[in-house]
Amino acid sequence: MSDFTLEYTPKSAWEMYDSVKDRSAMDEMAERFVTFLSECKTERLVMDYARDRAEQAGFVEDFTSDAVMRIQRGKTGFFARKGRRPLSEGFRLVGAHADAPRLDLKQRPLYQDTELCLAKTHYYGGIRKYQWLTMPLAMHGVVVRKNGDVVRVEVGEKSGDPVLTVTDLLPHLAYKEIEKKLADAFDAEKLNVVLGSIPMLEGDNEKGVRVKRGVLTLLNEWYGIDEADLISAELQIVPAGPARYVGLDRSMIGGYGQDDRSSCFCALEALLAEPEPEYTQIVLLWDKEEIGSDGATGAKSLFFEYTLEDLVEAWEPDAKLSRVMMNGSALSADVAAAVDPDFKDVYEERNAAFIGYGPCFNKFTGHRGKVGANDAHPEFIGWLRSLFDEAGIPWQMAELGKVDAGGGGTVAKFLAIYGMDIIDVGMPVLSMHSPFELSSKADLYATTLAFREFLKS
Repeated sequence: MSDFTLEYTPKSAWEMYDSVKDRSAMDEMAERFVTFLSECKTERLVMDYARDRAEQAGFVEDFTSDAVMRIQRGKTGFFARKGRRPLSEGFRLVGAHADAPRLDLKQRPLYQDTELCLAKTHYYGGIRKYQWLTMPLAMHGVVVRKNGDVVRVEVGEKSGDPVLTVTDLLPHLAYKEIEKKLADAFDAEKLNVVLGSIPMLEGDNEKGVRVKRGVLTLLNEWYGIDEADLISAELQIVPAGPARYVGLDRSMIGGYGQDDRSSCFCALEALLAEPEPEYTQIVLLWDKEEIGSDGATGAKSLFFEYTLEDLVEAWEPDAKLSRVMMNGSALSADVAAAVDPDFKDVYEERNAAFIGYGPCFNKFTGHRGKVGANDAHPEFIGWLRSLFDEAGIPWQMAELGKVDAGGGGTVAKFLAIYGMDIIDVGMPVLSMHSPFELSSKADLYATTLAFREFLKS
C-alpha cells in the first residue's frame, strides 16, 4: 500500500459530479432552490411550501396512512413515511430548522418623528446589526384580529411593491461613530424601519401624528386592520427580493435564510425522492432554533415526542415509545461555517469546512470546551462514512472555527436525550446569519443526495 492511499484528503464535489447528467441534475435542483429561497422568507411560508409538496406526494394528516404529516401552529412540521421494517426497529430522521435571523416588529411599533413614520423592531437571533442598514427590506407575517380572523401580510417582494429600509448616518457626520467599538456603534433601538412620509391632510389631524395616520390608513385599506390589531401580530422584516446566482460561472447561490432553510429544502427533496424505505423515514422542521429552541414550536417542546407517540399508536401499538426512540438514527441538518478567505484567522484549516466539498459533518458544536454540545459517537460516524463512500457522495468533517474563537449550538442535543444516534451535518455557507448568505450548487446537490442515502438506508 502506497503512502498516498494511507492519507485522507476531502474530495471536491465538482470533481465527483462532473458528468453531463450530474451537472444537469445539479442545475435543475439549484433552480428549485432559488425559487424556494425567494418565496419562503418566514417559517410559516416554509411550512406552507412543505405542506404543499407533501400533499402532492400523498402525505395526509390521518396517521393510519403510510405517509403522514402534522403541522404545529403553522411553524413546525413533522413528516413520516412507513418503512418495510417495523417502527420498533427504529427510524431514519433528518431534522432542520425553518427560522432565520431577522427583525421583528414590536407589538406597538408605529411612531412618527421628523415627518417620517417608522416602526420599532426587536432583532431575532444572532445578527450583525450593521448588515441590516440601508438595504431594501420586505415585511411578511400575520395579523390576528379580535374576532380570530388571520390576515396575511406581504409587502416588498413583487416587482411593483415598495420596499422598506433602515437608515444610517452619513460618513460626513460619523466621526464619533467610527471611533466606537463595533458593539457600541450600532444600537438595537435604532433599527427602526421607515414606513412612509406623506402626511394625512384630511380631517382634524395633529401635526405630530399625521404621517403615522397616513400609514395606518394604507394598512387599513390593504388589510382591514387598525393599530390595535398590531398587538396580536407577528410581522417580520426580512431582505426584499429574490435569491440570485453568484459568480460569473453561476456556481453559487446567494440569498437570505440559507441557515437553515437550505437543510429544510434538502431534507424535503430527499424524503420525496425515496418512497420505498427500509426503515421509517421522518423529516422534522422546527422553529425557534436561532433563539435557543424554546417555545411550543421549538425543539425543546414535546411536539416530536407527542407526535411520535401518536404514530406508534397508529402503526405499532404494542411497541414502546422509548425503544423506538433508542433505536432511531438522526441527522441534525444544519449548515456549517465555510472558511472565508478574508477571515482565515478564526478557522483551524485542517478541521474546517470548504465551499464545494460536499456536506459537512460536525462531530460536536458547543462553546470552547464543547459546552452545550452533542458529541456524536464514533461508531455512528464510521457507519455514515461507509454509507456515503459506497454511494460516491463527497463529504467533509469540521469544527465551528478555532477552539476559543466562539461557538454555537444546534438541535442535536435535544434529540440526543432520547438515546438515539445523531450528528450535525449540512451545507457549508459563507456570510452565515447575514441578509445575503452564500452556498455552492455542488454542495446543495451533494447534501440532498447524502440525505437521500441516509433516509433509504
